[in-house]
Amino acid sequence: MIFNTEGYVKKFTDMMSEGLIVIDHESKIQIYNEKAKEIFGINHVQQISHDRGVIKPGDIVIIGDNSIGRDDGNLNSKALECLGIYDNRIEKGDALIAIGIFNEAGVSPVYEILKSNHLERTFKLKTEFLDIEIGVVIDFLNKIITIEVDRQKFSMNYINAIGHMVILDKETKAMKFYQSQGYTARDESLNNILKGKKYRGKGQDSEILNVIGKDIFEIHRGSKTIQEFYEVAKGKNISYLEEFKEINGFPTMCTLLPVNDEENNRIGAALKVEDISEIKRVIRERDEALQDLEKIEKQLKEEVILKETFPKIIGESTKMEHIKKLALKASRTNSTVLILGESGTGKTILAKAIHENSKNKDKPFIHVNCGAIPDNLLESELFGYEKGAFTGAKIEGKKGLFEMANEGTIFLDEIGDISLNLQVKLLQVLQDKSFYRVGGTEKVKVNVRVIAATNKNLEIEMTEGKFREDLYYRINVFPVLIPPLRERKEDIYPLVETILPKICKKIEEESKRISAEAINLLMKYNWPGNVRELENILERAINLAEGNTILSKHITLNIKEVDYNEDGMIPLREAMNNFEKKAIERVLNFYKGDKKKAMDALKISKTTFYEKLRKYNIE
Repeated sequence: MIFNTEGYVKKFTDMMSEGLIVIDHESKIQIYNEKAKEIFGINHVQQISHDRGVIKPGDIVIIGDNSIGRDDGNLNSKALECLGIYDNRIEKGDALIAIGIFNEAGVSPVYEILKSNHLERTFKLKTEFLDIEIGVVIDFLNKIITIEVDRQKFSMNYINAIGHMVILDKETKAMKFYQSQGYTARDESLNNILKGKKYRGKGQDSEILNVIGKDIFEIHRGSKTIQEFYEVAKGKNISYLEEFKEINGFPTMCTLLPVNDEENNRIGAALKVEDISEIKRVIRERDEALQDLEKIEKQLKEEVILKETFPKIIGESTKMEHIKKLALKASRTNSTVLILGESGTGKTILAKAIHENSKNKDKPFIHVNCGAIPDNLLESELFGYEKGAFTGAKIEGKKGLFEMANEGTIFLDEIGDISLNLQVKLLQVLQDKSFYRVGGTEKVKVNVRVIAATNKNLEIEMTEGKFREDLYYRINVFPVLIPPLRERKEDIYPLVETILPKICKKIEEESKRISAEAINLLMKYNWPGNVRELENILERAINLAEGNTILSKHITLNIKEVDYNEDGMIPLREAMNNFEKKAIERVLNFYKGDKKKAMDALKISKTTFYEKLRKYNIE
């Protein structure tokens, strides 16, 4: 039969809209269609050309890495010594921008580090290095890294992490290599290039990477999914349909199936992969919404509007003003909002404020505490059930909370506590705005705005397999991080002024005021329980105070959390921090805000200087 020929197999598989990879029982690739090559960047044809080659001593290396050690070939501080960078502060997960000379002394490298727990939207470095204008920008919001050399730009998009690199020739200073999509398959990770691994050429006439006949682990390294793929080809009975998997840093929907011969002997395995472009669309939609809202925001008198719009969000610090601005933006869009913050920071108040200022403010606001409802009941609470769906169900059935929130807002508090099984159904609702009741066969459609909140680090939960990555991308369209009270102590006084009268009225006590000494004690406390703990301490103080004034003796705190000791003496570390902060402020005032002169006068590096500015909240 003509259709059994190799040429027709390739033609038919290349017509598929999904990627298809087939390996034999020895893990050798037999089919790797064009869509799979497109998904993993193997057939990527770049506009800018360069020849094949290898890095050489004296070459100029420019690096932009948003998360050290994650998708760059396990790069670490030791590997960076070839560029003259000797810095044991560089840790896995940190962002790095670096410019240096490969294996040649004499010229000091230029680099900056951003620690993994940062909240920055962009990370930039612009300098002149050996008379070459070089700029690197890591855009964490839009997930793109751009390296610019004498106005020529080399950009790479990423999903989770990426290591971007440009190499300039020692003699000519011309570009001899730049990183591009598919570098994992080409074995051209950042770390491998620095170890002397040869790289392929790019451009229309460059050599195409032929993967047929290669071992699957040469093309896809360090992936659990590829390991399963290999084990199935060897005979293990694993199969699944359309499961979310990450391969080479690319989020995909995968189907894994065994391949047997006519006698039912295992001869290989097939992996179908679909690119989850929906995530990219959601991110683009979010960015466009933010850009439109920025234009609107400039036309408003921010301070007046924010105070009138969010009277229940108390705080005058810079951080809380930023939160109010984000809340205003969130209230004017219908995108999904994810509110992050420690327990007691006011996530519920913020969620209600966003709803109350949205176009659907007259519609329902349904608050669901996902952590307080047992897992076996949560599904029926969220989606409802048909009559007779299970033992104990109401005869007439029950409408779920999603239906009750139709045309309005559903607030999924503590979403990080939802089980993996329920996460799958929740993802379906967010994607299609429809679901089935428990025991039902008729699809229920809803138009509901979702606001989610959690005190957990969902990125850590994902790495531990406790939270689905595709659900994280779906809810993390518009993230808002509420800072803890210890990071905005200037808000304590306005909070006390607002909370005190409310508590007095609630417990039917006459109005009370608070003394300066009591306020000073509150300012020294570290507030592990945040605003909720402040409310409890004030209510206790009101009950203890016999007169109409709350004194310091009425304030009951966990003494371990107070910055000063029992004798009123300041600890040595606190004294040193205060002295350091004042020294930096004095130098900045002397040089009228010129940071470069301040750095030189203090004799500290740029990285250390900016870390201390952030630490002490110096504007």
